[in-house]
Amino acid sequence: MEVGFLGLGIMGKAMAVNLLRNGFKVTVWNRTLSKCEELVEHGASVGETPAAVVKKCKYTIAMLSDPPAAISVVFGKDSVLEQLCEGKGYIDMSTVDADTSSKISKVAQATAVSTAITEVGGRFLEAPVSGSKKPAEDGQLIILAAGDKALYEEMLPAFSVLGKKDFFLGEVGNGAKMKLIVNMIMGSTMNAFSEGLALAGRTGLSPETLIEMLVKEEEGLGAVGNPMIMMKGPTMLKSNYSPAFPLKHQQKDMRLALALGEENGLAMPVAAAANEAFIRAKSLGLGDQDFSAVYEAVKAEGLKQ
Repeated sequence: MEVGFLGLGIMGKAMAVNLLRNGFKVTVWNRTLSKCEELVEHGASVGETPAAVVKKCKYTIAMLSDPPAAISVVFGKDSVLEQLCEGKGYIDMSTVDADTSSKISKVAQATAVSTAITEVGGRFLEAPVSGSKKPAEDGQLIILAAGDKALYEEMLPAFSVLGKKDFFLGEVGNGAKMKLIVNMIMGSTMNAFSEGLALAGRTGLSPETLIEMLVKEEEGLGAVGNPMIMMKGPTMLKSNYSPAFPLKHQQKDMRLALALGEENGLAMPVAAAANEAFIRAKSLGLGDQDFSAVYEAVKAEGLKQ
């Protein structure tokens, strides 16, 4: 099976490498083309533009940083739509909002000469993933797909390499909504955990002991423990924030989730408070660090009291 792959950031690079290691032919593109060189060493071909990748491949996967990037790759210069045609499939695995997925799928841009994917005969599947760098490297992502059911079924061989579980959630937009909800819960949990670590330290208790209690394994994880705490807790205490999932992207997802809540008439004060913590962390220059660096913002805020 031959696929195109657009976007070689932390997640995209790991995913493309997994496909290559499992016998897929992969043509890659990245806005900074030099990032493609390592993939060439693994056997990838390089397309100089998104259009060139789509022209060559029946299926093209995108893993991009945010909604503006996802829109640009589809509707901009040398874009996906310039070469998309009857029978070709476009699978967007980026984390975006439902409106962005809908625009990419079927809503023509008023100022664009091109029309959207389904209007030129192409097929569209949104398939954002739950998981960060390590699950991406290990092929252990959870894939939240929605859109063209036949395209979803055709992509199952690739999804089985990229993830440990996949879900088909119906119409376009449902995958994006589910991913935002998952990341909103994750961000809120990380903020609460950071506050707990900070409070333990402030009261003279051992943060290391707190983590041990939360993840004790004799009878499984503690009642509020989870793999994220087990993995991130020790590195947070060492101020090691090598990015598996950059904080700036977590804050973007919190913002989009809050907008989804507002659209549906649901107040989410816990998520709103967590979002403010991530905004503070960005203001401290931590946006490119791992999202667990919100702990530093929590500690810094505490010192102001």
